Amino acid sequence: MQSSENNLKMMRIGFIGGGNMAGALIVGLADKLDSGRQIHVVDLNQEHLKKLEDQFGVGISVDIDHHMRDLDVIVLAVKPQQMHAVALKLAPFLDQQIVLTVAAGIRAADLSRWLNGYARIVRTMPNTPAMVGQGMSGLYAMDAVNPTERQAAESIMQAVGQTLWVEQEHLIDSVTAISGSGPAYVFYFIEALQEAAQQLGFNADQARQLSLATFQGAAQLAMQSEEPVHLLRERVTSKGGTTFAALCSMDASHVKTAIHQAAQAAAVRAAELGDEFGQQ
Repeated sequence: MQSSENNLKMMRIGFIGGGNMAGALIVGLADKLDSGRQIHVVDLNQEHLKKLEDQFGVGISVDIDHHMRDLDVIVLAVKPQQMHAVALKLAPFLDQQIVLTVAAGIRAADLSRWLNGYARIVRTMPNTPAMVGQGMSGLYAMDAVNPTERQAAESIMQAVGQTLWVEQEHLIDSVTAISGSGPAYVFYFIEALQEAAQQLGFNADQARQLSLATFQGAAQLAMQSEEPVHLLRERVTSKGGTTFAALCSMDASHVKTAIHQAAQAAAVRAAELGDEFGQQ
């Protein structure tokens, strides 16, 4: 590994899988590295590989090969169902590299077992806003990962947004339930608000503008304020006013309870996926 001062700038990074999350990370890393050739991408889709090569100057190949030996970090960005087969192919090429996995539901111990006991593994759960540099990623490192290697993994994920370390792996399932799946909850609420706006007389474009600007502005206000969100909510809610009527309606429909239950269901399912994939 390079020194911490050159933790990202000089890093050699490989991606196995060149899909949306890998693409978002490559975009975020491209202007932070000395050269695009520090990135190597493995993917079966040759047309997609050629686009990445043309756009960022990355190295490419269609199979896991000797290039893996020259890397500092290998990012496993394949579907969970493909991870077992990919790990078996990768295992012979591992020596001192950090293995960073972004696949949901694959526990570090299972991945280590498939990699013949290799334990320099960091598990991370990003989310789709990483595609616009506004991601939120939870990270968990196995005991064999040293502080410099943890910093390297963190630097990669911070190229597309914020990071949060957890020291117990089961909390990655909780990260999945909150920020990993969370964008879908937000889109669901925006979708409902847009539909409500149209029912109140706005056209589709107006409804979209009103809903998206409201979410963006409220999120920015919450991010920039030092006050807890419940106080921000209370400031908008005059007793007997319009917001009060809306929130009373939501409380009567147990909306907050439904959100709590939804997050719990996502966390339970994340744990179930770990059990299922771990049987390989």
